[in-house]
Amino acid sequence: MEEQPILLRTFLRNQGVSKRLLAKIKFHGGKICLNGVEENVLVHLKMGDHIRITVPDEGEHETTTPVDIPITIVYEDEHLLIVDKPAGVASIPSRKNPHLSMANRVKGYYQRQKYADQVIHIVTRLDRDTTGLMLFAKNRYTHALFDQQLRAKKVNRFYYALTSITANLNEEHGFIEAPIGRTDDSIITREVREEGKEALTEYWKEEVFAQGQLFRIQLHTGRTHQIRVHFTHVGAPLIGDTLYGGEVDSIVKRQALHCKELSFIHPFTKEEMKFETGFPNDFQEWIKNQRLKEGR
Repeated sequence: MEEQPILLRTFLRNQGVSKRLLAKIKFHGGKICLNGVEENVLVHLKMGDHIRITVPDEGEHETTTPVDIPITIVYEDEHLLIVDKPAGVASIPSRKNPHLSMANRVKGYYQRQKYADQVIHIVTRLDRDTTGLMLFAKNRYTHALFDQQLRAKKVNRFYYALTSITANLNEEHGFIEAPIGRTDDSIITREVREEGKEALTEYWKEEVFAQGQLFRIQLHTGRTHQIRVHFTHVGAPLIGDTLYGGEVDSIVKRQALHCKELSFIHPFTKEEMKFETGFPNDFQEWIKNQRLKEGR
């Protein structure tokens, strides 16, 4: 805390407590205590003061329907949940699929566990057919703290993709930098276009096969379908990604993209957290078949 006097309200804002959350604390059963005594946010702080906030329970978000479908939990504590998302499952409900998303499944898990907070806070989303690690905050304050980390680029995700062969990515490590915008004839697809938003993708070539390549990828911007669009742009569309020109495959029947690694600073313990999940079955089978064909 600074040596100069500072309002409790200002200090809490600096710690990620938004104006809206302060209102929830004040009017919906929360509490702010300074050195063990309940106080309002207009008092001044001094060095050595101890602050404790009690955030009221959120209950549940009635528009997200809970479903009793198992989830694969990679890590969980009182503040956050990390799951391994399968292919074919959207992150959030939609009109066409209002009950089968990861949000619905996590809500069902929260209900079965009888958690007081059952509002779903997704920190990192994945496309429907992208597999791998998804991060959920278990309350609005934790979500606000993760939002700060996201803006500061301190939440790191590494994806793995299987792509077709291209002569445009000969380097073992490199970047694809090209602006991305919406295509003129679709609200879904994106393309590299001059007037698009800047987009930067970093890649490492992990393995080369006769019929494809395995890349490790990190996004430095967060454009819709960024990996898929960038690799198509350089002539290496993802295997199975028919939306962006990828080859139809008998094993991988969706875009071959997997969020394998996730790291961040725990918002409360300040510990560096690193997680990794294995390749899904279709990735493993495709790679195994390629190695067998090449006698490896």
